Amino acid sequence: MKPSADIAQSLESQGAEMFARYAFAPNALGYCGPPDASLRSGSVDEVRVAARKFSGAWPYLQVLSRMTGIADPLDHRLVESYWLGGGVAAGIDAGEFAAELLAVIGPRAGHYWSHLTADLAHEAAGNHCFHVLGVYPWSRLLGRGMDEHPLHVLDSCRISWATVVSRRGGDVEVQIQKLVWDGHALGLSEPAVRRLDVWEDGYSAVPDVAVNDQVSVHWGRMCGRLNDIQARALRDSTIRQLSATNARLAQDR
Repeated sequence: MKPSADIAQSLESQGAEMFARYAFAPNALGYCGPPDASLRSGSVDEVRVAARKFSGAWPYLQVLSRMTGIADPLDHRLVESYWLGGGVAAGIDAGEFAAELLAVIGPRAGHYWSHLTADLAHEAAGNHCFHVLGVYPWSRLLGRGMDEHPLHVLDSCRISWATVVSRRGGDVEVQIQKLVWDGHALGLSEPAVRRLDVWEDGYSAVPDVAVNDQVSVHWGRMCGRLNDIQARALRDSTIRQLSATNARLAQDR
């Protein structure tokens, strides 16, 4: 059954708003999307124009749209599933998804992306964590004697979950786990306190964030609150992807 026009419009609006919150940090840092993305306060149409220029996220949303039958790639259900894992994309066939995704992004890949083959089906998932750990080349640079930079990129680019333990003005302290590398496998550290800015460059995704809130973090910036279901989906998709990546790393040694 198709949603009513009002529900569809609401899902589109929520999806655009969520896409903007999670895409803002890497876009502001110059890593993803167009240089003039309308992600702070843009309309749904403006966010859609910007989203189409994200060479990573947009192909995922397009493929997920086709595979789930949800017509709008910016439908909130697809956007949430892409950024956090779980949700409507959890049941799709990994091999079929990998084949469709590679058909889109493969032709654009340069020599650093020679690993984009059918072998990725063993790691594939329709979410951002797969893109970070499986599609991006950074995990393949670990174990070569210069691990600090690729590990920093992997940890910053993945979506992390955290709990706010204090707030003072424009600063918060959160309990958060870091990505760690022991020379053989990736894992998550014990939770530790980290300071984050509530506002940066005049923008905040969660200006009223408070103690005990669960929040998501992308490139050192909070993207929004997480409910228990979202936090569990993000944690589960991350652990699943780490296991798949570690299996590949062990095989490559």
